[in-house]
Amino acid sequence: MFLAASDTVQTIETIARSYAISKNHLMKVAQKLAADGYIISTRGRGGGLTLARPASEINLGAVIRATEDTGNFVECFDPVTNQCVATAACGLKHILAGGVTTFLNHFDQYSVADLVPNRRNFRVELGLIDD
Repeated sequence: MFLAASDTVQTIETIARSYAISKNHLMKVAQKLAADGYIISTRGRGGGLTLARPASEINLGAVIRATEDTGNFVECFDPVTNQCVATAACGLKHILAGGVTTFLNHFDQYSVADLVPNRRNFRVELGLIDD
């Protein structure tokens, strides 16, 4: 969202400070997003993060699928590690699977641009520009 609202390259430091989150955690998230082609990470002086393409072209459902483990929502979703004794008779797995599918399908309808419909107000709220 921060990068979608920004007109310039942003640093991990700036983004972490704006959201009051750990720089180390944000670096891991940025590394994953860069590896998956959603952002561009440039090292060195003048470096930072930018979106790899326009925010309107980055699908939220795709980002969630790339960054979150929705395949193993509960133990019984993974046939290799599942040790639940009720699996054979339980209907919860199919209900949860339907919920996860519905959840992701809903996000497929949106892009990153939809997260910041008013880019200027978003930048003001984060203190990037004065009102």
